[in-house]
This record gives sequence, structure tokens and C-alpha cells, in this order.
Amino acid sequence: MSVVVPAHGDPPPAKAIAAAVKALENGDIVGIPTDTVYGLAADPWHSGASDRLFLLKGRPRAVELPLFVADVAQALSLVTAVPASARRLMERFWPGALTIVLPRREEVEADLGEDDATIGLRCPDHPVARALCDAIGPFAATSANRHGEPVVTTAAVLAATLPGVSLVLDGGSCTGPASTVVDATGELPRLLRPGAVDWELIAAAAAGDEP
Repeated sequence: MSVVVPAHGDPPPAKAIAAAVKALENGDIVGIPTDTVYGLAADPWHSGASDRLFLLKGRPRAVELPLFVADVAQALSLVTAVPASARRLMERFWPGALTIVLPRREEVEADLGEDDATIGLRCPDHPVARALCDAIGPFAATSANRHGEPVVTTAAVLAATLPGVSLVLDGGSCTGPASTVVDATGELPRLLRPGAVDWELIAAAAAGDEP
């Protein structure tokens, strides 16, 4: 069974973040609270960590893992050819539940699945997730559930149902809707998955039409 560590507060306890960083640097899978639901985190630069995450979730490698980032600057270090519309979305909706798919820099060697051309990025609106990004840099994150099964909203359920997770940071109940996902590789974004952020707001912000 996973080790559960309290991680309430803003900022979260330094000991909890340090324990999660150590686990991620060892290639382990860590359960974390987010602004949507509980997630599974892995260091995709650590050999084998992403494979363990895909296996734990039963997720096909064709379904790419997104990255959590601390801020816009961290995101821009991973991508290239960023349209002005995508920058507007980052400034308007981050931190928040919007995942933005952009062209990936060739030198970014993170193992996120089969597609090396693009990368999905999100700056979460949760102190634990962002503290981890500040401490370790961008990391792969996906919902804490078996692929296609219901999401997990508490640390206790996560620890009990996903025994391959070495450490769970308990930040209380997480019941937010899933992030909206947009493809921003073109001049204007294209909706890939509806979610917490309304598409009409995204389209207006991307076009610079917001009041």
C-alpha cells in the first residue's frame, strides 16, 4: 500500500514536497492532488518512469502524457513556434484547467509516449502541483485511475486502489472537472476535449476578442 503524506496548505509542507521530489527522482510514481482530480506524476526524463506510469494506468502509449509546468516561462522552454494566440491563452487561463498542445522542441527528450512532435502543457491551479514543478521542473501527470475507469478524488482511495504508487500527497478532496484540451499548433486553437474552461471563452481569448 502507498505511503500517504499530508500535504495541506499553501504553500504545502516542505517535507511533503521533498518526499515527492525524492520519489520522482528515483523513477517512482507519485499521487498528487490537483485543481481537477487526483493525479499520477512521474519524471519522464528518468529512464523507465513513464513506462511504469503507462503500465500502472493500463494506458496505451499512443495516448500521450501531458506535462505540468510551474508557469509560462517553464512551458516556453519546452516548445517552439508558439503562436500569439497560444500565448494569450497561457496568460488568460493559467494557472487553471486548460491543457495546450504545442510543437515540441527537438531537444526535449522526455518520454511522453509515441508522438515526439507535440507536447501537451498545463499549469495547474493547485499549490502542491505547482510546488513540485518549482522543485523538480516539469513532470508528466495524468488522472489517478486505470485507463477508462472513474477518476479518483481522495488520497485514501488512490492509495488503496493503485498499489503501484509509492507515495501519495494528501491535499484533501479533489473534485474539479477535467481540463479542457486544445490543439494550439495552428494560428487559432482547435478543441480536442471539452472540460472545465468553456470553449467560447477560449476562442475569444485566442482571437484577442475579449472585452
